[in-house]
Amino acid sequence: AAGPKGANVQEFDASLFAVRLDSGQLQVECLRESRLARSLHGLTRTLIFNAVKGVKEGFEKSLEVEGVGYRAALQGRNLVLQLGYSHPVTYRPPDGISLEVQQRNVVVVRGIDKQLVGRVAAEIRGFKRVEPYRGKGIRYVGERVRRKVGKAGA
Repeated sequence: AAGPKGANVQEFDASLFAVRLDSGQLQVECLRESRLARSLHGLTRTLIFNAVKGVKEGFEKSLEVEGVGYRAALQGRNLVLQLGYSHPVTYRPPDGISLEVQQRNVVVVRGIDKQLVGRVAAEIRGFKRVEPYRGKGIRYVGERVRRKVGKAGA
């Protein structure tokens, strides 16, 4: 698929499915009646849909960096995170991914490949997962974190 955001290729098993363009719509047709073909039919259709949507609109995920002294910044293409460690964490995004930092604590991951956008967001989130007692760390925007009470005397 090619569109205003770029080009994306989605492979599928041509022995199981036929994809045809029918009056502006892509139709994924099952060629065999097997359990494997039935189970992969919806997956193939969704993967092709995501490839088309990616080149047309693109995908994005937003991450919040929360904590005293925690912040994010861009140095060229690299994302530099201050996460309370003794050193800054530097992340170089793969090709096809663009990063944007808003208000020093919101990182936006954008790209045309939905799987790659999700993987990059998960990698960044993995640098400092949200801890349940104070809620410090990196989370998706809108993610609910279950908070714990902690010790009574502390």
